[in-house]
Amino acid sequence: MTSPLDIEDLRPRVQSIIDETLVHQRTLLASISPDLAPMVDAIESLLAGGKRLRPAFCYWGWRGAGGAAGDGASAIKAAAALEFLQACALIHDDVMDGSDTRRGMPAAHRRFAGLHREASWLGSPENFGIGAAILLGDLCLSWADELLMTAGFEPESAARGKAIYDEMRTELMAGQYLDLLEQARGGGSVVRALKVVRYKSAKYTIERPLHLGGALAGGNDEVMAAYSGYGLPLGEAFQLRDDILGVFGDPAETGKPAGDDLREGKRTLLVAVAVERSSPKESEVIRTYLGDPGLDDEGVAALRTIINNTGALRHTESMIERLLNESLTALHSSTINPFACEVLEGLAYAATRRTV
Repeated sequence: MTSPLDIEDLRPRVQSIIDETLVHQRTLLASISPDLAPMVDAIESLLAGGKRLRPAFCYWGWRGAGGAAGDGASAIKAAAALEFLQACALIHDDVMDGSDTRRGMPAAHRRFAGLHREASWLGSPENFGIGAAILLGDLCLSWADELLMTAGFEPESAARGKAIYDEMRTELMAGQYLDLLEQARGGGSVVRALKVVRYKSAKYTIERPLHLGGALAGGNDEVMAAYSGYGLPLGEAFQLRDDILGVFGDPAETGKPAGDDLREGKRTLLVAVAVERSSPKESEVIRTYLGDPGLDDEGVAALRTIINNTGALRHTESMIERLLNESLTALHSSTINPFACEVLEGLAYAATRRTV
């Protein structure tokens, strides 16, 4: 059975745009200095993988609002721009979280710290890695803008899309800051954890890519409202699944060490519910272990046990199902193109029942 991510050859078409972009940018950077080659190598390595969910929602948002399959070159290019925006977010997120790995490989800041160390350059390898990663993320953000604005849409359509894109970037950065703030405050608030979910991930992963595609296709207010009704709860369910995988996921599939979110002290809904329902003894264990960079397997197991025993895992799984049902109800009560509607239903299951 064809994955909803592969209908109309979406993933290879997006990858083709990514590859073409990197060839162009590699040539440009090489004209400045050969020393810049590792920058493109790092982005190329990161963008060789990924689910391509954001491009999929953007493209099918375009189709659902009236875009025709045979006229999809510009829509695919706009959709591919979101992979560069996502790369920016991942690279900067890994710096902020101090993550060691991403998709089974060293995170960008670790990669460049290693380059510094191997060459025996002066100064701190860690500081060099962080600085290089920040610049690398900035490059990805710039290239995302460039791709979107050269996608080939008529000026009026491009302006509609750019307005959505600008708002999406602001929401993403706001969500990232709220995530940092929640960790600094020590978390514990279910309401604040849900706000982080909404702005750091839910809107940016599904609702806004749908809106971007819909705006580029000239979608009306009814279509855009339907995309919000479907996309916002689905985006929240997607992030809640991500939070579960960050604690209970298989490292062979997630590409990150077991319990890595616990080491990073992520103040997710899963953790907030566990804190809210924990006994004094369990609360002390959470305070001791959560956010400890040296957390070992025994500490991970202790936190997992508390998350299970307090019912936080069960509560989060139940919430995912409720949000998924809310999303699908909104989708099927809409006037979105029937074929696009069918694909979007498949994407909803792919986003919420994944293991990676």
